Amino acid sequence: MQRAAGAVVGSAVGDALGGPFEFGPQGAFSARFPTPGGDGEMCGGGGWDPGEATDDTQMAVLVAESLLEQGRLDLPDIFARFQRWAASDPKDIGLQTEDVLTNGMPWDLAAAIHFQVNQRAAGNGSLMRASTSAVYFAAAGQEATMDAARRTAALTHGDRAAWEGTAIFHELIRVTFEDADLLAALSDVLALVHPDHRGRYTTVLAPDWHPDRATEFNGAVWPCLGSAVWPLRTTTSFEDAIRAAIDLGGDTDTVAAVTGGLAGAYYGLDAIPTRWTRPLHVPLPGFDGRVLDLADLLHLAHRLLEGDRR
Repeated sequence: MQRAAGAVVGSAVGDALGGPFEFGPQGAFSARFPTPGGDGEMCGGGGWDPGEATDDTQMAVLVAESLLEQGRLDLPDIFARFQRWAASDPKDIGLQTEDVLTNGMPWDLAAAIHFQVNQRAAGNGSLMRASTSAVYFAAAGQEATMDAARRTAALTHGDRAAWEGTAIFHELIRVTFEDADLLAALSDVLALVHPDHRGRYTTVLAPDWHPDRATEFNGAVWPCLGSAVWPLRTTTSFEDAIRAAIDLGGDTDTVAAVTGGLAGAYYGLDAIPTRWTRPLHVPLPGFDGRVLDLADLLHLAHRLLEGDRR
């Protein structure tokens, strides 16, 4: 439960901390908060209230609630929840995700047609929302959790690169639940990646890779995942990992959300500073004004861990 709650809450915390610094320069978080441990880091800004989670966590919650209410992976149901949310004018939504959810096509064609038309669909929008599904499917085993990740990612992202990155994340969360070292498990996980995409993930997840060596913006799925794993190699605490992730700049909310999910599972819930969890809240546009707080996220994590996996 420590690891499951750590993954769900850690991802939300990273998201809320990183949101105000999105598309900013490198080092902006440490420049504003040079001394770790101080108050005020959940500062808000950029349209976000202090502690407010962005679309990353909002979509993760929608996935979680579908899994729990349907008792299985119901892709049309998840897509319908995404559409309801997208139609409710959320503060932020990825351009690609918005197009897929509003182009009028059915759930099983919308992302594929978007990819056919645009030839670009390898954003990190499926990776950012994967913490809850990773917890839910962890007990189902390696093959099942990676398959679920790919199928869920394909709802909004037609490029298989996004499917594979999400599948890697799912499996890394699963191995932490077995008390395995997720960094040590990377080579085995990479062997399970589709051959067409294994090379790019092998590059960004290599021990000597640094985000400065990325050839694409970290809004793309593989440099995002590489940038999220890198802080776990170079720091020794949840807090330091999140600070390092946000300081990379760029798509800070998503890189920090992915880092937070991995680091939360790795270190456990108790490693997440209470000054970060206390103001945390997740609005759900389109769902009757609901706003989840820490207690709600903990309850959600518990249900996901114990959920029906028919």
